Amino acid sequence: MGIELSTPGIGELGDVVAVLREWQREDVPLQLHPGDLGWFWRFGEDRTAAATRVWRRGGQIVAIGMLDEPDWLRMSIAPDVQRDEELAQRIVDDVSAPATGVLIEGKVYVETPMGALVQDLLFKDGWNADAPWVPLRRDLSEPVPDPGARVDVIGAEEAHERTAVQRASFDGSTFTDDRWFAMSDGLPYADARCLVLRNEIGESVAAATVWSAGEGRPGYIEPMGVHRLHRGRGYGTAMVLGCARHLREMGASSIYTVTPATNEGAVATYQAAGMQALDEVRSQYREA
Repeated sequence: MGIELSTPGIGELGDVVAVLREWQREDVPLQLHPGDLGWFWRFGEDRTAAATRVWRRGGQIVAIGMLDEPDWLRMSIAPDVQRDEELAQRIVDDVSAPATGVLIEGKVYVETPMGALVQDLLFKDGWNADAPWVPLRRDLSEPVPDPGARVDVIGAEEAHERTAVQRASFDGSTFTDDRWFAMSDGLPYADARCLVLRNEIGESVAAATVWSAGEGRPGYIEPMGVHRLHRGRGYGTAMVLGCARHLREMGASSIYTVTPATNEGAVATYQAAGMQALDEVRSQYREA
């Protein structure tokens, strides 16, 4: 049974999101989450569809890729076929040849679930391991401590606060109100909440978006940031605790995120909120 690669139309994104939800389980390596697609949706559904790649076998989706950038593909593979030889070889062929329309020419990056056969084949073809990232996770079977600060769920009327904190947290951020509305109109946002943490006088000092994949499945933080004028006061830890409490209310089995290993401050913040660092993950890259 042959494997087919395609770029889905807008009308197919619902199926892609539904499949990604089904693949989120505690017993499989961390991989692309519906929240990754949901965060990208801030650029609109047209760009989201254009950045998505789907591999099908017998009409069934077996792998999904999202182009964060034209040179960087992040992938999810169905849990039961992550060591499937035919699929792994087809993915390697498709990401290695610019003519397939997956990755551009030049230096490119591919992120796949750790332990997937496609990683072995990419290394065999001369790809290299990139810089490490640290996944962090907290089980949500038990109650989460109160963050000790006010955490509000943000709706349309307060969207400007959410976007302002984002821009004040990340240099070069282009998260505008229009992009918040585009994101909140996206299919994955039905299982998401935008949160803002306020200080004692009501100022918005930290913000995050949390994404559920449904009852009993891992939830995800993407992104979380603290306003650059309010750092060093514990707001990041409080924000993460607020995220965990909201995801638990939404039925998530755990909360996780991933951050560069070089960002020691972020790792420490997540750990202070009770998240445990897991084994490092690495994307793979091919030189031009």
